[in-house]
Amino acid sequence: VSLEMGKIFVEGVGEVQEYVDVCDYAVGLSRMIGGPILPSERPGHALIEQWNPVGLVGIITAFNFPVAVYGWNSAIAMICGNACLWKGAPTTSLVSVAVTKIIAKVLEDNKLPGAICSLVCGGADIGTAMAKDERMDLLSFTGSTKVGKQVALMVQERFGRSLLELGGNNAIIVFEDADLNLVIPSALFAAVGTAGQRCTTARRLFLHESIHDEVVAKLAKAYAQVRIGDPWDSDTLYGPLHTKEAVKMFLDAVEQAKQQGGSVVCGGKVINRPGNYVEPTIVTGLPHNAPIVHTETFAPISYVLKFKEEEEVFAWNNEVKQGLSSSIFTKDLGRIFRWLGPKGSDCGIVNVNIPTSGAEIGGAFGGEKHTGGGRESGSDSWKLYMRRST
Repeated sequence: VSLEMGKIFVEGVGEVQEYVDVCDYAVGLSRMIGGPILPSERPGHALIEQWNPVGLVGIITAFNFPVAVYGWNSAIAMICGNACLWKGAPTTSLVSVAVTKIIAKVLEDNKLPGAICSLVCGGADIGTAMAKDERMDLLSFTGSTKVGKQVALMVQERFGRSLLELGGNNAIIVFEDADLNLVIPSALFAAVGTAGQRCTTARRLFLHESIHDEVVAKLAKAYAQVRIGDPWDSDTLYGPLHTKEAVKMFLDAVEQAKQQGGSVVCGGKVINRPGNYVEPTIVTGLPHNAPIVHTETFAPISYVLKFKEEEEVFAWNNEVKQGLSSSIFTKDLGRIFRWLGPKGSDCGIVNVNIPTSGAEIGGAFGGEKHTGGGRESGSDSWKLYMRRST
């Protein structure tokens, strides 16, 4: 994972562990799936809700989590009684092959066909064929909003079922009563972890005007201490971007931010060393609705924005197209419950005093609006991999 994707070694280990953990979770879940028996208005009758497998689940995953996302999908799909056909990212095909070989061995050791979890490698042409194929009973797609929309339209055209996990333009909101000892490491990790290439990466950091300058100064100092290097080195905290195209997108975004009135506090440049390395970047001075702020750039750029009132910043959190992850830092219990309630965050993942990045397998992972509305992993996400008969 570290070699092919570029994330630091400890993150690669953690991603493999997540697949192991979700398999444990799925085994327990397999003993709990059931539908209710309901009273019938007809004498001598009962209503039974029976859940059945959909059949074949197509799984298309992205480069940034080449093991874990397939794990969330395949483990739940299998305990629901489905077979899987996986297309991994073209740039992480070695990971896809290695994972598939391990799964096939486990299945065959348990007297089951290895082809229950099959793999196909290729580019967009393969993804298009999967989306259009009526034999694909459910298509789970993880990737950009742009491509996800195309996939959704192709699947819907044949009245198929899709599960979409798309982009995120995630925000952290820091109020004046926040514990800055929590805020600084959280904002740092959420923005630069995996070199800003998580769908849950924090891209917007809203700071109350009374603490803005103090937090920016402390954050810039913390950024300067990030150990950049070879992903395989155990001391490295920050590795390269995945491709040269990603480096270009990073530079374009920094330039757009400057043109739209932003000031680069730190970073903003390519690092002169082999590989696709760029400096973790903080940009201040932009308005909350600047076009670049509303653009998801898969790179370690944090747009730091000032706010005055709770109501306005909650609205600013929600004004972007995506609705994946969000977080506030505060000690005010009333504010916390407003944040979690109907007038708070409109995201699928709503955090309090922890960063936007990461997920727990026991909860349903996914987002609203242009993030796609799909849910994977825990809670009742299993229902998406089954069909209901009443």
